[in-house]
Parts: sequence; structure tokens; C-alpha cells
Amino acid sequence: MTDNKFKVIVVGGGPVGLMAAHALSQADIDFIILEYRDSAAPDVGASVALWPQALRVMGQLGLLPRLATIGTLMDRNVAMTLDGHKFKENHVVRYGIGKNHGASTQAYHRADLLQALYDSLTDADKARMLTKKQVTNITTTDDGVEVHCADGTTYRGSILIGADGIHSIVHKTMRTLALESFATTAPDKINDEHPFLAEYRCMWCSIPRQPDFLIGDFYEIHGTDMSLQCLVGRERSWRFIYERLPTPTRERVTYTQSDVEALAARAGEHAASLHCKVKDVFPTRHAAGMANLEEGVLPHWSWRRIVLVGDACHKQTPNSGLGFNNGIQDVVALVNELHRAVKAHEGGGGGVGGLDVDALGEVFARYQQVRREPLKKDMKFATMVSRMSAWRTWSSWLLDRYIFPSIPEWDMFMARRVLAKDVSACLVFDFVEAEEPFEGTVPLKHAMPSPGVKKAPV
Repeated sequence: MTDNKFKVIVVGGGPVGLMAAHALSQADIDFIILEYRDSAAPDVGASVALWPQALRVMGQLGLLPRLATIGTLMDRNVAMTLDGHKFKENHVVRYGIGKNHGASTQAYHRADLLQALYDSLTDADKARMLTKKQVTNITTTDDGVEVHCADGTTYRGSILIGADGIHSIVHKTMRTLALESFATTAPDKINDEHPFLAEYRCMWCSIPRQPDFLIGDFYEIHGTDMSLQCLVGRERSWRFIYERLPTPTRERVTYTQSDVEALAARAGEHAASLHCKVKDVFPTRHAAGMANLEEGVLPHWSWRRIVLVGDACHKQTPNSGLGFNNGIQDVVALVNELHRAVKAHEGGGGGVGGLDVDALGEVFARYQQVRREPLKKDMKFATMVSRMSAWRTWSSWLLDRYIFPSIPEWDMFMARRVLAKDVSACLVFDFVEAEEPFEGTVPLKHAMPSPGVKKAPV
């Protein structure tokens, strides 16, 4: 790489990739995004949840006004059995989490969120997002990285960020390159070929909101080896059916629409809300899909000039709605480190493009270290929620169905004593000046840089 300017190539233009675009733009770091789909906001997937820690970062970036026009505040939580018996109802999201942090969990249609994140970019940054770019190969050198695409184009940069999801071509290529270097000398530095294990699969769909569905309602339907969720938005509701696999697998499985319809039929007599069954609403769907739910955390998130974020390096079940929130935290942690390193190198003279592999290795190691413990806690929480909902064991059935619902204000206690500490400890950009968008009762661990306050030199 001959250009002496530090440049980032981001592979993947999904929610995490677009967050990286906003972050890098704020950090004044040059970048491009390579997205294999043909648009910035394809209508695939279902809903995306933003917890208070994610909304706080969105506020720091000035995105909350736009998001307010498309999001839905989650309010009433109703827990039921598969046969429709209600055994719990509360407003813990709004009055528990909301009181703690000054903001409550919001749900968004994935395509709408993508469009909002893209539309919020400057025209110059929008021009940096290139669609129809299918990555075919990646090469690294001592001073740069090259990304080759199926259309014959090649892009050069200082580093590559893999934000391309669970079946990441960046991770696969990173592993291949690591194998070539470490296969005999340091095999412990190489990720497994199939690192994530799936014990459950999920079918999702979105349907028009029926008149008797209250906006902001969140239904959880629990049963043995199967659970369902329904989030009710302004114009549509999003539904998820989770089913335990006959045998856990590490292999990738592609499901057809026939598979989707078969799972919907198996769940057809199960409750979809207080008012209807799955068979009553599934035929009205806009779209539907299905996938295995891989779980796990890669031991190695980087190699030389390549680094991973989001689902490319860790995956959890979506029942708790924390997946994208952790991707945002990855972006914050990584770009904070990159911003410091780039600015420090600028101060030393010589141009920022010359950050060597050793220096980048230290940046990437600090990034992974910062994220390790918070991610471990969220992974544990997500695992617990999904197993508790699907009554994985007799003890999970007993706790979920009878013991916890019988304890007064149990969910409020969990929100205050367990979740609050982790939510309030989440990261914000340490170089973006902004007023705090929310005020809750739980103190924040990391304050935003205040506008007008002189910052110490890097």
C-alpha cells in the first residue's frame, strides 16, 4: 500500500457495518464499506432491539430524532404457556429498565433501522458505501491489506474490519491466512473451522398489526423445547418461533420456505398472543425466514491487519435482544482504540498509514480485552434466557413457570440488581463530544466528553 493515509475497509454493510461508518466518520478516519447485497437497506430479517446502552451511543451520534420516528417502546411483557395460559405480566422494560437508565428498550423493523442509519450519513460517507461487492479474496502485506471482489475490483487499505456476520468470509479468510503462518508453529492461535454450536433454530416473520394487538406489547410463550416471542410495533408485529434441534450441530444449514412452513405448522396450535394462535396469523405474513442459532465466542478476533466485530466473532441466541447491542459495543471499543492510535501516530510525524503490524496487534488486543468480560456476561444472560424459555431442564421449567412468577417484583429486582450494573458500565465514544441523552437512577461508568470542555492531548 503506497498511500500514506490510514484507511479502513469495512466488509459488511449491515447494522454493525453502518455503525462502523458513523464511528469512523466521527473519528475522521478514511473508510469504505463493501456490501454484497444490491442496496443499503434490504428487507431481510425481522426486528432489531436497542437497549438503553445502544440508544445512548445513538444519542451521542445524534441519531435519536430519526430513530424516534421508526421505533416502538416495549411496554407490557406477558408470559404464557404454549396452550395460552398467562402466568406473568409486568411493565419491567418501561418502568424498571426505563427508570434505571432513563431509556427503555426500543424495537425496530430491521430494514427501517438500516435505512435510518444509512440516511443519517453525510453524502460523502454514503458515497463510501459500495453495494454489489462480493468479496472473493483478501491478501495482507506488511504495510496494507487488499480486498478482491467478484466484479474484478480491488480495494486497498491499512486495515480490514470484518462486519459481515455469522458466516463471515473475512473470518474464513483470516483463518486460512493464520493457518499458513501458524499451523505448525502456533496452532493455538487459529480459530476452529466451525467455531459456533447450534442447539436451537429460529423461524421469524413479520405480519400486519391486528387491531387487538397493543403497540409495545411483548409476548413470551414458553414450553418444552419450543418457545415463541411476539413484539408488537406500530404497523406490524414480529414473531419468532424457537425450536430445539434433534442434535446440536456446527454445520451450516440452509432452510427453504417449505421448512419455514413446516415449523409454523408444528407450532400452529400454540398461542401467538392472548387472542390468537400461530395458525391464525402466520398466513398474513409479509415475509419469513429460518436459521440455526449458532452460539459461541471466537478466541481470536484479529490477525495482522484484519479484525472482526459483531456476529463475525461472537454469536448468541436472540431471545434477549442483545446481539446488535454487542455489535455496537464492539464498534465503540475498536474505534476508540483506533482513534487513539491514529492520533498518536500523527503526533509523532510520518503519516498515519504507516502503523505497523505490531502496533495494530496491540490495538486489536486491547479492543478484544475491553470487550471480553462484558460480552461473557451478555452471552451467559442470553443462554439463560433461551434455555429458560424453552424449559431445557426440569429445573428451568420449575423456576420459569412457578418459582420466579411467585416472587413479588422479581423482574424489577433483576432489572435493578443484575442488569443495571452491566448496562450502566457500557462504553461510549471517548472522542465524540455530546450531552448525555438520558438520565436514570443508576450511575454511569463511562461519561461522554462534554461539549466545550478542553480535552487532554492524546
